[in-house]
Amino acid sequence: MTRHRPKAGEPSPQTAQDHAPGSTAPGEFDLIRRYFDRPVRRAALGVGDDCALLGVAPGMQLAVSTDMLVEGRHFLSTVEPRRLGHKALAVNLSDLAACGARPLAFTLALSLPRADEAFVAGLAEGLFALAQAHDIELAGGDTTAGPLNLCITVLGEVPAGQALLRSGACPGDELWVSGTLGDARLALEVFRGRVALDGAEFEQVRAAMELPQPRVGLGLALRGVATAAIDLSDGLVGDLGHILQRSGVGAEVELHRLPHSEVLAGQPPALRQECLLAGGDDYELLFCAPPARRAAVLQAAAGAQVPVQCIGRITAEPGLRVLDEAGRPLDLGRLQAFDHFKS
Repeated sequence: MTRHRPKAGEPSPQTAQDHAPGSTAPGEFDLIRRYFDRPVRRAALGVGDDCALLGVAPGMQLAVSTDMLVEGRHFLSTVEPRRLGHKALAVNLSDLAACGARPLAFTLALSLPRADEAFVAGLAEGLFALAQAHDIELAGGDTTAGPLNLCITVLGEVPAGQALLRSGACPGDELWVSGTLGDARLALEVFRGRVALDGAEFEQVRAAMELPQPRVGLGLALRGVATAAIDLSDGLVGDLGHILQRSGVGAEVELHRLPHSEVLAGQPPALRQECLLAGGDDYELLFCAPPARRAAVLQAAAGAQVPVQCIGRITAEPGLRVLDEAGRPLDLGRLQAFDHFKS
């Protein structure tokens, strides 16, 4: 006999397992009803059935992305539940931003080692605060017992033919990045015991690691302006490499142009380079645009209220060259993209 597994937010009959005699801990379905069962506005059908239903406007394409956060791999056990909920959705919205897609809805697959109601309450608070900020709603998912693991799938829409891709970079394009880079990696080095910061500095870089801000507004504004884009999740060198490979081009990056915080500026040069070029977890947008569209890039950034910086250019010659202030190429041999099975 097959046992039905309700989806995230799906109501279920009260069972002996939900309310075992003498048990005060909430059951799986109690947690779903209390923290994740919310009415939908955009979806044609949300939680409560085997599938969610979403309508896409004529002339639009559906953009879909999935990211998983695993305890001990993507986040530390000491992270606040509210921040974890925020980041789980933020890293997925960042993918939509890199595609120039407007968020519509998301699903959540959640694995919990135990029914910790205080933890789930904080997680849901952070999750839905960011969801509300971006006008996106939970449309379904799944819950189970197991190691702590959050897997979110986001769905967005983009006009047909207008999605930002990794494959459109052209020789002569300027290379831009949003925000600042490297603070999230610096925070990780503090947790590893490699770096010591004072309280205020540590809180600043820790917020960069645990509360990334997806650049959705900038991604939307760059449609028709940028020729290629990617979000920075695995480090500048590695993620830029994806654009170069897909576009069949090369690039030159000027190290002194990479935007960074004063906290990172105070670190030794070798560590600063490592954080800037191979740090990962920045979730900023890296994108290309023709020099003739510079004014449009700056206008898009101003409209989205996100700072951007030109850091180099796309070349016809293959390969990536990062130049120091004297114009000499750096050795990038040790500065590779994050890889879950190599790092």
